[in-house]
Amino acid sequence: MSESAPTTPACYRHPGRETYVRCTRCDRSICPDCMNEASVGFQCPECVSEGRRSVRPARTAFGGGAAGRHGYVTKALIAINVLVMLVSIASDRGGDAAAGGTGFGGLMGGSTPLTEWGAVLGRAMFLDGSIGGVAEGQWYRLVTAMFLHYGILHLLLNMWALWVLGQSLEAVLGPLRFAALYFIAGFGGNVAVYVFSPPNQMSAGASTAIFGLFAAIFVIMRRLGRDTSAILPILVINLIFTFTVPQISIAGHLGGLVFGGLMALVLAYAPRSHRTLVQAVGGTVIMVLLLGAALIRTVALLA
Repeated sequence: MSESAPTTPACYRHPGRETYVRCTRCDRSICPDCMNEASVGFQCPECVSEGRRSVRPARTAFGGGAAGRHGYVTKALIAINVLVMLVSIASDRGGDAAAGGTGFGGLMGGSTPLTEWGAVLGRAMFLDGSIGGVAEGQWYRLVTAMFLHYGILHLLLNMWALWVLGQSLEAVLGPLRFAALYFIAGFGGNVAVYVFSPPNQMSAGASTAIFGLFAAIFVIMRRLGRDTSAILPILVINLIFTFTVPQISIAGHLGGLVFGGLMALVLAYAPRSHRTLVQAVGGTVIMVLLLGAALIRTVALLA
């Protein structure tokens, strides 16, 4: 009785294809179409997928996603601000917003129907006799104001600062944490305007969030043990402009600086063991405090 010829191994996924290559993880036969190059030999598609699931995604030093290196949030924020500026110009039939309007070298520009609708305003009477403002229930102004600008120069200065600061911070914090930092700084600055400025005074601009980023990059760099000597002079110069240039919102800039710095402290110094939880709770507490301050101001204005 003759011995049967040895069976030629075939790919486990393509039985009609002969192969002598085996997966280095599961030892199954795989054909060229199923081979995935590994550090040693080749792996089958299933083992590659299993390996990817078992690998933890890269995180930054503060728990954020590595996608922050691409600066998607920074670019999106700039795009939103530019788009809103275009809408603001289009809403202004007089066209002075596009030309920069009045103010220090056009820095503050002229108002438009859109800025009048979305700027921070405590409580005031409009030309048509209606009364509006945050105290009248227009709470959206505390958010929309951080995306509105008075003139092109005002926009360009803020977007340049956002581009420089945002990319660095987003890379070390990750997209979600950076977005939270930006929003809380901008919102905090607008609440400060609402609380400390005259109720009939309008204010808008991304400067509230930008000043928060200045404070944040100082805190983050210190936490990482890096040199911060180049940051302080820039911050001081911006503070000098804040107190000396007419029509700049001192409350907005300082509010953004304070609350951006507070959020940065929460993000930077949260204990590693419960980092995400502490960061989320810390951000929530800051937001609750800001909303509480806004409510107190509302009660005072309506009294």
